[in-house]
Amino acid sequence: MSENFKEMAGDDIMDVFFDREEFGEVHQVDGKPMTIIIDGYEVVERGKKQSEKERINGIYKKQILFYVSRKEMGRLPAIGRTLQLDNSKYLVTDAIDEGGVFSITLEAVKS
Repeated sequence: MSENFKEMAGDDIMDVFFDREEFGEVHQVDGKPMTIIIDGYEVVERGKKQSEKERINGIYKKQILFYVSRKEMGRLPAIGRTLQLDNSKYLVTDAIDEGGVFSITLEAVKS
């Protein structure tokens, strides 16, 4: 077996981290079914930092952070573009390639 470490790690990303019986869930991302992981804990932590002014005015920002494999998504989405997750549209506020796994933060202003 002559696989190098990067190839083995790439296989592990799909076989372990995005395993649908463990962490991964299928969602529609820009109309394509993809196995992703939504990180609810990180969203809660970021929500604690939301300003009181926004809450008082009845406006809040709904944020979603999710992970998807580079192999499944293809290109890292540009910050500032619109991305549809399931039936809702969001603005991409952060997108990072973390060694074959994309970490994507979405935001929508709600009232």
